[in-house]
Amino acid sequence: MDEIGEQVKNAPLTKEQSREQFYRVTEQLGLKHSFNFDEAWEIGEEIRRRKDFREKISVLEDAVVNTEGGMTGKELHKANPVKHTFAGGCYIREIYNPANELIITKIHKKEHPFFLMKGEMSILTEEGIQNIKAPYQGVTKPGTKRAIYTHEECIFITVHATDSTNIEDIEEEVVCTKYEDLPPNCDALETLKRINLKE
Repeated sequence: MDEIGEQVKNAPLTKEQSREQFYRVTEQLGLKHSFNFDEAWEIGEEIRRRKDFREKISVLEDAVVNTEGGMTGKELHKANPVKHTFAGGCYIREIYNPANELIITKIHKKEHPFFLMKGEMSILTEEGIQNIKAPYQGVTKPGTKRAIYTHEECIFITVHATDSTNIEDIEEEVVCTKYEDLPPNCDALETLKRINLKE
């Protein structure tokens, strides 16, 4: 099976070649599956698509940070002020984003609602690209990292369930900078990789 792993990496087969190999190897090894070839192919394609997105958004993030005018730290927070509110075990984070800004977010660890209260933005995630205009509400899934372009001035709100009122602790609780730091069993890509396709 290591040979197939190397082949996928170095000389990938077409879908039809993979189908032929799938049935040939299944017969040779006497395997029984709880799935068919097309289902296995779709899972493989989804894994590749998500991995490709993660590699490319990391390259984009480096380019944005290192380009002239790219902002991080205090400079970024000054241009994108945040208002912090606490109510009934929730942390409400309201951020202002100026128009024509490209933003790369951190990786979200937990599911939570978000609301675009003002403006229009285009959002790129592993799920694809989406254009949203206020008023809009949605749900952020664990493992989400976004590239956002603001077409207009925007006000974006997220709400996080937490017992803490310390902003640094909350940030540690709800976001991370590396996919490897996501909590176990919350990352869709890792879940896809662990799917047991055998009966």
